[in-house]
Order: sequence, then C-alpha cells, then structure tokens
Amino acid sequence: MPIKCMKCNRDAIIFQKYSGMHICKRHFIEDVERKVKLTIRKQYKIEKGDIIAVALSGGKDSVVLLYLLHKIFGVRRDIEIVALTIDEGIAGYREETLAKARKLTSELGIRHIVRSFKDEYDKTLDELTAQERKLGACSYCGVLRKSLMNKIANEIGANKLATGHNLDDEAQTIMMNHLGGDVDRMIRLSPPREIEGLVLRAKPLRKVPEKEVALYAIVNELPFDMSECPYAHEALRGEVRDMINEFEVRHPGTKYSIMRGFDKTVGLIAKEYPQAELSKCRICGETCTATLCQACKLLGRS
Repeated sequence: MPIKCMKCNRDAIIFQKYSGMHICKRHFIEDVERKVKLTIRKQYKIEKGDIIAVALSGGKDSVVLLYLLHKIFGVRRDIEIVALTIDEGIAGYREETLAKARKLTSELGIRHIVRSFKDEYDKTLDELTAQERKLGACSYCGVLRKSLMNKIANEIGANKLATGHNLDDEAQTIMMNHLGGDVDRMIRLSPPREIEGLVLRAKPLRKVPEKEVALYAIVNELPFDMSECPYAHEALRGEVRDMINEFEVRHPGTKYSIMRGFDKTVGLIAKEYPQAELSKCRICGETCTATLCQACKLLGRS
C-alpha cells in the first residue's frame, strides 16, 4: 500500500530522512521553493532594476536554478534574468548539455549568452589538458570558467551572478577547505558582499540537497543532462562526496549540520584572517589579489 504524505492524504514521492517526513509531489515542490525563497530573502536582496546573470550549464542544478528564478521573478518587469553558458570545449559532453540549456532558455523566453574557452583563451579545455600539466583538469576549468563568467556578467551590467551550488556542493566545499587547511578559501564562502570588479555571487539552492534538486527537475519535466563530466575522476571532490554521503546515511542531517556550523563560525574566521587587498590583473584587467590573476597564470601569460 502506498505511503501517504504526512501533510495531506496524497501518495508520497519522497522520504526526507533528515526531517522524518514523507511528502507528496505538491508539498515536495512547495518545500523546495520555500527553502530557495528563504535563502534569497535572507542572503541575497533582490531589488528593482537588478540584472541577475545565471550560470547555466544544462545540468540538473543550473536548470532548476534558472527555472526557479524565472518562476519567482519572471513576472517582474523591473528585474532581468540572463542565462550565461560557458562552452569549455569538452568533446562528447558539452554539446549535449548545451543543447539542454538552449532548449530551456527558449521555452522560458530568457536571453541566453554562450561563450567558449576557444574564443576567449584560444584553446579548448581538451587542448589545455592534453599538454604537459601539474594540475588536474578541474583546476583549469574552475578558474577559467569563473573568470570568464565574471567578465560576461560585468559586460551585461549584472549585479548578481547566481550559480547552482546545492547543499551537497556546499558541504563538500567546506569539508575540502578544512582538510586542506585553506583559510583563504573558507573566507570566500562567507556571506556575500559587494566587491568592485567582482559580481556578487548568489547560491539560492544551497539549502536544497542534491537528490531533491534532481527530483524537482524530474517532477517538473525540465530538460537537463544527466551525464558526468569525463574529467570528474580527477577531482578530490569525489572522495569527499563519498565520505559525507556515508555519514549522511548513518547520521541524517549531517550535510545541513556542516553548513550551519560553518555559517555560524565563518564571520569569526573572517575577522581573524581578513581578505587580501584586491587589484587589477596587469594582463587581462580582471579583479584579483595579485598583479597577475590565476587565469592568466594557468594560461602562461606574463
């Protein structure tokens, strides 16, 4: 016999171990949207005239993010939502995700900007990783993608750059920084603030578990790509993800605890270790903490 929703008499579609709740489709959708709206209201003040750039890869997280922001703010004419997609140049992978991204923006009627590593850096990610290197592909991809995303967001006058980081991503990042003793990166995860040259980052999905993001995409029949990046095996994140998932199975709510604990202490850490002074990269002009930004360093520019 089907298990019933604990809020009504409909059939449940999910059991949230961390809350102890069986929830139906309707109440599940409401729960996800409540978490997102609460996060936006508490951390990312959306105001009249805002231009929100949304990092859209075509995967479940970014697709759900764009859909939700459009659902929440799409009716407001005083706010513009623009989707940004970076084509890194990963053969057999990016083509599929790009197709999903274009399908969604077309359905929602959202302006969609697509830029590539090849056009910006003269090389695709595949070409960059084929040469002799000391770092993993994810290091190149992460740095170059963030730099280009910020550049485009500045070009279109965006004052917020929304990314699809979910609860699992946040917990993993926090744990990776602890394991690496990387205080500087910990501070960068602190509450968002206005910094000249850097478009304010927003993570509306940070309180939604990854599995719930995927289920939300499925029940709303959103077009998204399920394939994994071929370079994912090179990342330390996979090991940390497995470790946290094991704890979550044995101790439901672990991911929320990691994030809540960090949110409570990061302000104290930031006071003890203030962020470095920012300047402009002498090569590309992007905002950074040295005379040469990380992107230009990785590309061997001097």
